[in-house]
Amino acid sequence: MSESTNTEKALADLKREVAELSGLSLATGVILTQLLQKIASREMNPQGAAGQIVNNARAAIEGFTASQNSDPVMKARALEAVQQYEDQIRSVLRE
Repeated sequence: MSESTNTEKALADLKREVAELSGLSLATGVILTQLLQKIASREMNPQGAAGQIVNNARAAIEGFTASQNSDPVMKARALEAVQQYEDQIRSVLRE
């Protein structure tokens, strides 16, 4: 019985940690998007500035994951996040 209780407690702790990290990730994403939108909107060519930011981010992710022999799932999610940021930034710049 004790092993089952320990497993349940470990799972509950992990679920709480995932929820906390998800909240942190959401807040970070919102703040970064707002900052990037503000930076890009001040440029003479906002669309070009946004493109440069996300292209640099993609190149950095490619370089980091290659040099660190990173998990392919992490790399794929990072690149997906960059695409999400790009979509959000560009949608605001079009308005």
